[in-house]
Amino acid sequence: MSRLDFSKIGPNRPTYVIAEMSANHNKSLERAEQLIRAAAEAGADAVKLQTYTADTITIPCANEYFTVQGTLWEGRTLHDLYQEAFTPWEWTPRLKALANGLGMDCFSTPFDDTAVDFLEAHDMPCYKVASFENVDIPLLKKIAATGKPVIMSTGMASLAEIDEAVRTLRENGCRELALLKCTSAYPAPPEEANLRTIAHLSQTFGCPAGLSDHTMGSAVAVAAVSLGACIVEKHFTLSRADGGPDGAFSMEPDEFGQMVRDIRTAESALGEISYALTEKQKESVAFRRSLFVVRDMKQGELFTRENVRSIRPGHGLHTRYLEEVTGRRATRDIAMGTPLNWNLIG
Repeated sequence: MSRLDFSKIGPNRPTYVIAEMSANHNKSLERAEQLIRAAAEAGADAVKLQTYTADTITIPCANEYFTVQGTLWEGRTLHDLYQEAFTPWEWTPRLKALANGLGMDCFSTPFDDTAVDFLEAHDMPCYKVASFENVDIPLLKKIAATGKPVIMSTGMASLAEIDEAVRTLRENGCRELALLKCTSAYPAPPEEANLRTIAHLSQTFGCPAGLSDHTMGSAVAVAAVSLGACIVEKHFTLSRADGGPDGAFSMEPDEFGQMVRDIRTAESALGEISYALTEKQKESVAFRRSLFVVRDMKQGELFTRENVRSIRPGHGLHTRYLEEVTGRRATRDIAMGTPLNWNLIG
């Protein structure tokens, strides 16, 4: 049985980067395969699919309840939108095999019980719960009962709703869980990201936490990593110009690749708590400040603030001794530019 190695997700592990294909295949299997290859080349650790049909996620109704308002999809009915956006289920084994062959994990978001059954039949290693489904308690029970790891987005959910969802998953068989901070707006403004919530999610629910990011660009994702995000998920497209329901807020391959490189740089920069000199810093120690004689001096002459100064480089006495040295006498003639040492001081 295929199973995501959950030990590679968490603190002190490389950030697990997920490329969300969503509807960006534009109903072309060839394009879906191109997306997976591009995601691998860009450095993604996993590709995520979505498993639903228009009829498993909603109904064909055009009244005000089923007509989209206030988003990119203004005026469209839910059924029409999802009819355009869904990924044909028969593609799943082929896409999964391709991703695995390229060294990536591949898993999906199920949106109803039939999707879970289908994905189980195709040996999904992990399940993703979308933000809009984190209040679907029966679906959470069904997913948890598979015993597979679960990554759940928390968009729109209150703390109480997240708690209920987490308890539902854990009480019904989920033993490996990660939570993603998510702002369910498309695209999401950075000022609504509230990235400090990531650490709170992890502490509150005792699990890895990360970011499902709908902002434009990579700055928010990289910032999330610096605040402890163990997972970053981003929508991925070959080109925003190609359109599609999710194209406008998705990353192109070169952008995604740069984000992955920036995430790896941020991870490297985080390091550990340390005040020790690094190897590169050791080369710079010689250029710190110290006490130097800055005028020619005769034997017996007094050291003053005019002939002794704290300057670069660092070969002389420590600057803390300036007051102690001032007023004492030179033990011999001293040339300007000589680093001060105790043998020169009477």
